[in-house]
Amino acid sequence: MRIPYEYAIIQAVPRIERGELINVGVVLYSQRLDFLAARTHLHADRLRCLDPQADVTAIAAALASWEATCNGAGAAADMKPGERFRWLVAPRSTILRAGPVHMGLAADPAAELERLLELLVR
Repeated sequence: MRIPYEYAIIQAVPRIERGELINVGVVLYSQRLDFLAARTHLHADRLRCLDPQADVTAIAAALASWEATCNGAGAAADMKPGERFRWLVAPRSTILRAGPVHMGLAADPAAELERLLELLVR
């Protein structure tokens, strides 16, 4: 049985004034299964094409915090998965942001997350 889920692409925008970005991850939420996870992949060479001065190490650490937030770390400890998802996908003007939220159907959200990462990021 396929169940509904929501997902957003995590984007790196190293120079906000230029508006250029690369896809660096996916965050996926399924309310029905109480599933929330993010998977990331930072392609350093692509990032440096947009900004040769980009701090790849700092951006990678920030990406790791997206995955930790999904797992309830830090300030998200008392939030439910749906609240964490909404917090992560809320508009922001930082180097990392979420793109628009999309919907889908899948039998296995974890497998779908990996498929979306491969399709949209790698």
